[in-house]
Amino acid sequence: MTRLKLSIVLSTHQAGFSAVAFRGDFEKNVAKIAALGYDGVELAIRDPALVDGKQLLAELTRYHLTVPAIGTGQAWGEEGLSFTDPDEHVRRAAIQRVRDHVPFAAQAGAVIIIGLLRGIVKPGVSHQRAYAWLVEALRDCAAAARPAGVRLALEPINRYETTLVNTVAQGLQLIADVGADNLGLLLDTFHMNIEEPRIEDSIRAAGERIFHFHVADSNRWYPGAGHIDFASVLAALRETGYTGYISGEFMPMPDADTAARQAIAYLRTL
Repeated sequence: MTRLKLSIVLSTHQAGFSAVAFRGDFEKNVAKIAALGYDGVELAIRDPALVDGKQLLAELTRYHLTVPAIGTGQAWGEEGLSFTDPDEHVRRAAIQRVRDHVPFAAQAGAVIIIGLLRGIVKPGVSHQRAYAWLVEALRDCAAAARPAGVRLALEPINRYETTLVNTVAQGLQLIADVGADNLGLLLDTFHMNIEEPRIEDSIRAAGERIFHFHVADSNRWYPGAGHIDFASVLAALRETGYTGYISGEFMPMPDADTAARQAIAYLRTL
C-alpha cells in the first residue's frame, strides 16, 4: 500500500480565516511542519503580488516540502472579491486574481483552489444569475490556466457559508456546465460531513474529478478529534485511484502545534 502524502495549510500572511493551523513567521512554520513529517504545504495566498514565489519555493525545497495546492479564500475573506458579486468590477477583480496565481501555480506544480472566492448569492441577485456568473468566471479562469498546465479545484462548501455548490453532485454538475477538463473538485471532509448522505459514496461518485482533498474532523478540529470514520473515508478515496495529497485544513485547536502533531500521528496510523 502506498504511503499517504500529507500536507497542511500554511498562510503566507496573517489572516482572519480560523481553519488555518499555521500563520505568521513563514520560515519558522515551514521548519516546524517539516520536522513533524509532513510532505507538503498548501499555501494560502491572498495576493500573489505580495509574495516572492521563487523565495517561497526555495525555502520549501530546503526543507524537502512541495506545494500541492494554493488557497485563494483570503481574497474573499480579506478583500470581498468573488465571482458572483453584483458589481462587475469586483467580479473581474476576482477572475484576475485567479489568473495572477497561475504563474506560481505552474512553477510549483500546484492546483488553484476555488473556495469562497466563488461567492454567495447576494440580496437582489437570483440564484440563477449568480450561478451563470460563476460558470462564466470558471470558464475564463480555466482557459487562462490551461496553457500553463494548471488545474483548478472547486470546493463544495456547506450551506451555512454559501448556497452556491454545497454537494459533490452539484459540483459535478458545475464541472459539466463549465466544460473544462482542467476543472475538478476539492473535497473537504468537514463540509461533506454536513452535506453528503454518505461521505464514502460521494467520494466514489466524484472519482477522477477529485483534484485535491482536505481533512478536518466533524468539529473542524484535527482528524481524530471528532466522529468521522477516516479509515473508511480514505479507503474510499483510494478506490478512486486518487494519488494526490491529503491536506489538513482545520482549526488550530487546542493550539496549532498540537493540532498539526495530532493530525499527522493519527493519519499515519491509517
